[in-house]
Amino acid sequence: MGIRGWLLVALSLVLAGCAGLGDDPVAPGSPTRAHVEQLLASVRVIAQRPHPGGYERGCRSGQGCVFGESWTDDYDGPSGHDGCDTRNNVLAKQLAAVTFRPGTRDCVVLSGALDDPYTGRRADFRKEDARAIQIDHVYALAAAWDMGASSWPAERRVAFANDVEVNLLATAAGVNQSKGDSTPSAWLPPARAVHCFYAGKYLTAAVRYDLPITAADNAALARVARTCP
Repeated sequence: MGIRGWLLVALSLVLAGCAGLGDDPVAPGSPTRAHVEQLLASVRVIAQRPHPGGYERGCRSGQGCVFGESWTDDYDGPSGHDGCDTRNNVLAKQLAAVTFRPGTRDCVVLSGALDDPYTGRRADFRKEDARAIQIDHVYALAAAWDMGASSWPAERRVAFANDVEVNLLATAAGVNQSKGDSTPSAWLPPARAVHCFYAGKYLTAAVRYDLPITAADNAALARVARTCP
């Protein structure tokens, strides 16, 4: 099975059955040790994270807007130009029992159930309390900027920021905020059962966009790989 195939299987199985993640050493459908090690062998490794400066996510007047407007639909890539913003695309893809706002052509998500891929806990999503569920960039935008995205064309940065296939996951606001722009040497999901899934997801984003990982990240992910089936 190709990299994309096992990631899709892993995500679907994790989301379907993460209620018991706390009891499982490795979540069902996680990538194998061989797959994670293959990704580790493919990714570039650098000594430490550089800090070139200039990262500014905001898009208000006078701000850098270096990854484009948040959750724009105006990009070339999976789900781009489909008439629905990226945030709603991720929610529709990841939530169970989804309901949509009438008249939005199944775009604006009103409610659903999230099996959090980072904690294993189930949470209800309601549009009126939308901030409780956030969309995480697995390979954080600020980290990507530091690791090389600062030199990319704007179109590539926008595509990266909205890549629903490899780099975006809905999760609880508190988890997303605790992660911030951390890389794997400083942060891994609270549920140890999904560490293999997260390692595969992070490395796939890095390989697809030719982003490096630090030596410390490489060591952390190699330790994770040894726990994978």
